[in-house]
Amino acid sequence: MKTGPKMNSTLSKIFPNTMKAVIYARTSSSGSLESRQDTNRQVRDLEAYCKYNNYEVAMVYEEHLTARNGTNRPVLNECVKYCKDNSIGVLAVSELSRINRGSVFDTMTFVKDLMDSHVNLYAQKEQFTLLDSDGKPSIFAPVLLSCLSLANSLELESIIFRLNSGREQAKARGVKMGRKPGSAENRERKAEKHADIIKYLKKGCSIRDTSKICKVGVSTVQRMKKEFCL
Repeated sequence: MKTGPKMNSTLSKIFPNTMKAVIYARTSSSGSLESRQDTNRQVRDLEAYCKYNNYEVAMVYEEHLTARNGTNRPVLNECVKYCKDNSIGVLAVSELSRINRGSVFDTMTFVKDLMDSHVNLYAQKEQFTLLDSDGKPSIFAPVLLSCLSLANSLELESIIFRLNSGREQAKARGVKMGRKPGSAENRERKAEKHADIIKYLKKGCSIRDTSKICKVGVSTVQRMKKEFCL
């Protein structure tokens, strides 16, 4: 775990032991469970951080969606709404790029929304907290967020450039791009694979409850709900 005892000790003094926390983990890949990156490491490290600080983890949100969507992501939006509706004190992420790799403006707008709702943001990689001991924005927060957001945005552009360059080179060598024929799951296969999700959604269970019962990510349940009009 990357979180150092000095930062954890400081945060323990800032927030009361009854503080509730929500964990948001994201990876860029989507698709089948076999092919996507998992969020286990992010969740495990953040749960250890919350345990160290005696925070109660009220909810864990996991999303498999590219950061190119900015902050317009279904699970992230649901996560923030839950934080606001349930007086959550801390929204914990592994790094700021898990929230957004889009424009600096989008990041600052997102963060201001959290501040207005008195939700602190903790980013483990950057050892960053949004609010100070009085629950007010740190004087360094706007500057640091702008710099980190810009760095993340530039990194994303660099990644996209390298991927596109590599793709063009592969095409020039005659490499066929895209999915292999028959690799995409059809509707019938999805219905069979996620029959338990469909069953609980038809019974009227919420997305979060279905996610817990079926032991799958919230994003998976949302996709099934949308695709099968449940």
